[in-house]
Amino acid sequence: MPITVRRDATQPMRHLVHVRNHLIPADVSGEEGGADAGPSPHDLYDAALSSCKALTVLWYARRKNIPVEDIQVTTARDDSEERKGVYRLAVTLHLTGDLSEAQRAELLSVAEKCPVHKLMTSVTTEVTTHLE
Repeated sequence: MPITVRRDATQPMRHLVHVRNHLIPADVSGEEGGADAGPSPHDLYDAALSSCKALTVLWYARRKNIPVEDIQVTTARDDSEERKGVYRLAVTLHLTGDLSEAQRAELLSVAEKCPVHKLMTSVTTEVTTHLE
């Protein structure tokens, strides 16, 4: 199913991202001409990684009966060298539950293998854009 993005004319730059039955606002900051009425495309990119890691860890923990109570993923962006081809994301995984050090290490390893992490780091993405 395709993702569709349409302009929200009630805001200077805001768009609505349609994913299946979900609407996600996207905007840019006031300094960039927007109203900060939603996450920026970079925020959504970073959030894709964060949410993938959280969901992957929870899925794995449930399959392996690892007693994770809560998962929080914090991602910090360093885009200072993006124009030079380097975009850095520092991810911190916060886990609660009665977990051994071995389980914590296992879940960290799983988080590093989430599908979006793999897409961002080991897959060549080819994008084509057409004008209708």
